[in-house]
Amino acid sequence: MAASHTTSEGSMSEEQADECSNEIYQYDHSTTIYSMGWSQRPDQPFRLAFGTFIEDYTNKVSVIKLQASTGTWLDCGSFDHPYPPTKLGWIPDHTATRPDLIATTGDYLRLWEVSPDSDPPMVKQKPKCILDSNKGSDVKFCAPLTSFDWNQINTNIIGTSSIDTTCTIWDVETEQAKTQVIAHDKEVYDIGFQSNHAEIFASVGADGSLRIFDLRILDQSTILYETPGPYNPPLLRLAWNQKDEHFIATMSMDSSGCLILDTRFPSRPAAELLGHHTGVLNAVSWAPHSPCHICTAAEDSQALIWDLSPFPDPIDRPALAYTAGAEINQLQWSTLQPSWIAIAFGTQMQMLRV
Repeated sequence: MAASHTTSEGSMSEEQADECSNEIYQYDHSTTIYSMGWSQRPDQPFRLAFGTFIEDYTNKVSVIKLQASTGTWLDCGSFDHPYPPTKLGWIPDHTATRPDLIATTGDYLRLWEVSPDSDPPMVKQKPKCILDSNKGSDVKFCAPLTSFDWNQINTNIIGTSSIDTTCTIWDVETEQAKTQVIAHDKEVYDIGFQSNHAEIFASVGADGSLRIFDLRILDQSTILYETPGPYNPPLLRLAWNQKDEHFIATMSMDSSGCLILDTRFPSRPAAELLGHHTGVLNAVSWAPHSPCHICTAAEDSQALIWDLSPFPDPIDRPALAYTAGAEINQLQWSTLQPSWIAIAFGTQMQMLRV
């Protein structure tokens, strides 16, 4: 699969990369990019993986890395993926001591390994494992997985959400399901662990609710928020604030606004980011280094960064705005390089200095 690689402003060193402002690096692919994730290993800076969105069984996941010294993209391999991956992400290994893994969801949860024996490290073309909660049973139907989250504190845990109303907690080392809970009355669209507590996770779904669970007491949950009736539009995505565990961002179907929820005050949004996106919201990501900054991206081609420091006063306008060349499908804020955000639109991925 052919791809062209372009950057702006010539070359720079890795030290200069965080000092230079207004830098944009662009990667052009041959097909639509949808899922995307930043590597979190400190020995592999500026490395991303992305998945295609092709209306066919065979899709592809590719790994690329920016060579800051030359300003060019390095191909770190690719693999075929059954159906478009609904989400992909790297193991949150901030010490570079664990196996270099990528997780993807679609029909199943799959783990893929990057080989350390090559330079640059290349992703292997066959999955390390395929995790199936129906393995060994007579059940033949596979309920698609809508999303997952890799536990930041205990990297042996991954949680997945499914259209069959369940969330499943997986043990990465044993490659087995630890537990499964019926999380919602309808399809579950997203799941996310709290950044400071390995046992706490939240989920959103087609029933229009955001619920919080504790792995230690899974027979009960807290409904933090429900979309207003009579139709209760589904909640599609959630994102925990990485620096303040009390706040969660979410968005509802066909909405251009982002809701900020406070876990201490259920039922009502603590803040609403409204009035500046003119298209449906597709993605949201908190800053990894600040409790007050969040980025939203929408079908109006805009990526907006909001400063929430005036809270509880209303947030009237975004602090920064960027307009892409098409509807933005995906947005990821780098944990390893917090000065950089990646967005995907059409067949292009851009890395933006903020």
